[in-house]
Amino acid sequence: MASQVERILILAKTYPSPSAQHVETSCVAGINEHGVMRRLYPVPFRLIEEGQKFKKWQWIEVRVEKANKDHRAESHKVFVDTINCGDVIDPKKQWDARWPWIEKLPTFTNFDGLEADRLETNVSLALMRPKRLVSLEIVDARNSDWTDEEREKLLSYEMQGQLFSDLEVKKMTQTLRKVPFDFYYRYVCDTPEGEKEFKHKIVDWEAGVLYWNCQRSHGADWQKPFRAKLEADLGAKELMFLMGNQHRFQDQWLIISLIYPPKRKPVEETPQASLF
Repeated sequence: MASQVERILILAKTYPSPSAQHVETSCVAGINEHGVMRRLYPVPFRLIEEGQKFKKWQWIEVRVEKANKDHRAESHKVFVDTINCGDVIDPKKQWDARWPWIEKLPTFTNFDGLEADRLETNVSLALMRPKRLVSLEIVDARNSDWTDEEREKLLSYEMQGQLFSDLEVKKMTQTLRKVPFDFYYRYVCDTPEGEKEFKHKIVDWEAGVLYWNCQRSHGADWQKPFRAKLEADLGAKELMFLMGNQHRFQDQWLIISLIYPPKRKPVEETPQASLF
């Protein structure tokens, strides 16, 4: 299958997870300059060269080709060594420069509508704009540390030989920490039958990093600042979820990125100037 170079605005990076073939991978998603959604996988994010590390809201130029084992239209194989990082769209002036790209995303205000569209059109990446946030749910992960199988994947780095030295890979695999908790948002959408509550897991890289920062600064009391950010702070903004479904179980959706512009003020009519 032919590959092509695309310019893509990064909108999502998930917390890294072990991979049998790629040491660790992050699911990365964004929108290209023509307004088409892209899922880039696998990206061994912590292992790529410093000059190729990118952040959310940054443009990259990269060679991609349609994934042959993943039939979701958005899924593309990324050639990691071709990544060139570009400009970051900053959040100045109430996210004025970001909103035009948010508005290009396939958008839903009811999760049932998103799932119905998946069944009809096979959409696998979309923006969910809930009516309101209900709560943040924090539960113990099934395993607080990597399982033996996951640890074996982290230490199996033959596939990285062409890109990274043994020493580099060994160092990185030893420092990837598993977040011992799972985070879920409960939120409400309007449906034809009235309000309905939904619950989805958050796998955004930012949530994982926030956990480690709060745990380091507050120890056993880490939940207080963690909730303050994800419930109070983001809940007061125009919080949206970039949703992505799973390859093997496509009816199962995850919140792969949190999008949180400040709430926009209603457009006010310009008062007519007095003639006298």
